[in-house]
Amino acid sequence: MRPYILAETNWKQIKATNFNIAILPWGATEAHNYHLPYATDNIEATEIAAAAAKTAWEQGSKVIVLPTIPFGVNTGQADITLDINLNPSTQLLILSDIVATLNRQQIHKLFILNSHGGNDFKPMIRELGLKFPGMFISVCNWFQLPDKRSYFENAGDHADEMETSLLLHLAPELVLPLAEAGDGKEKKHKIKAYTEGWIWAERQWSKVTADTGIGDPRLATKEKGEVFFNMVTQKIADALVQLDKLDINDMYG
Repeated sequence: MRPYILAETNWKQIKATNFNIAILPWGATEAHNYHLPYATDNIEATEIAAAAAKTAWEQGSKVIVLPTIPFGVNTGQADITLDINLNPSTQLLILSDIVATLNRQQIHKLFILNSHGGNDFKPMIRELGLKFPGMFISVCNWFQLPDKRSYFENAGDHADEMETSLLLHLAPELVLPLAEAGDGKEKKHKIKAYTEGWIWAERQWSKVTADTGIGDPRLATKEKGEVFFNMVTQKIADALVQLDKLDINDMYG
């Protein structure tokens, strides 16, 4: 039993602890190339949250990891079988209920650990900040850490070398041999401004990639995944320790 994992702990332990930060892992259920499981984002979110919380807990931070939300925004993948979609409006309702619960129970810091690129929590956090002014809500898109470029040779953003390496470390029994993986080749938008990123439109996933991956995964290794996982979880743990000590009424120097 890990006392910082809500799904594993109990009312006796909970009643005796004053928690300062709730961590909410949020993933998605979707295809990840041919070789990775549909639960890839959920596995990553769950394991990263648990490891970061463990490190923070051992430094005295009172954090609690909530159960992972397994569905995300998959509106661009509506034609890919069993990619399960939650509309952003549905996410807002779920998040609002969770925030209301935490606020009522005097846990005023919520840390959303987002593991899916289709989830965009910023507008929701802005809205909930007005509705619950006593709450401090943060979102961490761990996969956007700039450091990842120094760990992997092939760029990508879905079932790529990075994600494949992580799964080889976290759940190797769920990863098919890399010889069975697609190359993750991405078709680029014909208008350059969209590719440059200063104009945005949702990608129609099945028209962008043949195998649902973006980024060549075939140089992935378990060793790369372990090193990257340790770096990510340590960075998040450091942030959680600082957040635990932060006075949300005096945050700026």
